[in-house]
Amino acid sequence: MSTAHPDRPTLRRELLAARRDFAASPAFQTAQAAIGAALRELLDQLEPELVGVYWPLPGEFDPGALPWSRALPFARREPAEMVYRRWDGGATTTQDECGIATATGAVVVPDVVLVPCVGFTREGFRLGYGGGYFDRWLAEHPGVTTIGLAWSAAETHFPVEAHDRALTLILTERELTAPD
Repeated sequence: MSTAHPDRPTLRRELLAARRDFAASPAFQTAQAAIGAALRELLDQLEPELVGVYWPLPGEFDPGALPWSRALPFARREPAEMVYRRWDGGATTTQDECGIATATGAVVVPDVVLVPCVGFTREGFRLGYGGGYFDRWLAEHPGVTTIGLAWSAAETHFPVEAHDRALTLILTERELTAPD
């Protein structure tokens, strides 16, 4: 865990470099399996009707084939916004305006959303890629249960900004945390 870091772009680069190294290590598959098992157990308890998942970028936890109805985010650059589109779990043939695979189904609002974290704090705040898409979506949907998915080594400290939204839960390969 690093100390307080006021420069988010530098912190983001450091965390992404550490994640690339971790993803190339033998421990990565074990960690992936640990989060997967814990996530399925957690979702069994939550009994979601629709889970907002994400298309994993290199080094992120891959939510894979979950046995729940799912939706994928679609991000627009102008205006900067994100919506979820229903996804049947099949191969994706479309990308959003950020170049990330997405679905073409109807726009929906999931009741549980899985949120990838480049970094996270013990208080439930996440550091993402810097676009603010998830924070804007979460601000518009305050009743949604949010589960940040991260590797335990990504726990850090950073100044919380006005637009940051705390997640409901953070799940790593080591623990489930419910921030205060």
